[in-house]
Amino acid sequence: MAEIPRFDLDRRTLLRGAALTSGAALLGGSLGASPVSAATDPGTETGAQAAPQLYWRGAWNARPPSGAIQVLPHAPSYVVVHHTATANSTNYTLDHALNLSKSIQNHHMDSNGWIDTGQQLTISRGGYLMEGRDHTPESIAAGRHVVGAHVANNNSTCIGIENEGTYMTQGPTQALTDSLVGTLAWLCGAYRLNPSAIVGHRDFNATACPGDVLYAMLPELRNRVAQTMLSHGIPVAEAVAHGEDGPTYPPVPDDEPEREFYHGPARGPDDISR
Repeated sequence: MAEIPRFDLDRRTLLRGAALTSGAALLGGSLGASPVSAATDPGTETGAQAAPQLYWRGAWNARPPSGAIQVLPHAPSYVVVHHTATANSTNYTLDHALNLSKSIQNHHMDSNGWIDTGQQLTISRGGYLMEGRDHTPESIAAGRHVVGAHVANNNSTCIGIENEGTYMTQGPTQALTDSLVGTLAWLCGAYRLNPSAIVGHRDFNATACPGDVLYAMLPELRNRVAQTMLSHGIPVAEAVAHGEDGPTYPPVPDDEPEREFYHGPARGPDDISR
């Protein structure tokens, strides 16, 4: 069996990424070389590995995007936590995780009419982290933002993480929670974001996502992210006040549709991609 392709991102990649500069880009196809290794200096650096293991799109046999992926030449302002609104599976295998990513992409492209997977990253209940929208890992490493479709009217300022399951009445697995903390610490380090930038989908749109239980965990997750960053020698950025692009905290609807992969508004008239 062929080895599953993945990225192993180190602390040097995290801290150097934001220093890389380039103009805005529209990326249509896959890159020939490993994008993360291209953004990583040779040599060694003291400190534990800070970034999580990431399974890229080739691992789950992703379809190519049906249109150009838009990449903005700056960091997002927020990291949005979602749930997938799927069953709380007890299949914690890598194969299940990869199949989940494929199913999400098929739904987003075939049912929603989007050009690719809506969110940038996906975490399974087994704790596996996977690339979602194309060109996400190399854009994170360079301090840029791949525009997705996951939080209506705010996709230009928000990067999204889909967490497998439905978390209205129960919480995620420990494996998923630990992977989410590591992923959030990676993103906050790469983008120079304070953990206060970690928010739930319902903070921007009228939705129950990421579920009552997972949403209630966000303060604890922010604290764990800050501790993780400090323990790996990653500076924690100063918190900044929410601007006009910040959360509006709309009411959570009582009658949100209950169907697989639906977790609230994902695109709006202010969004520049689909």
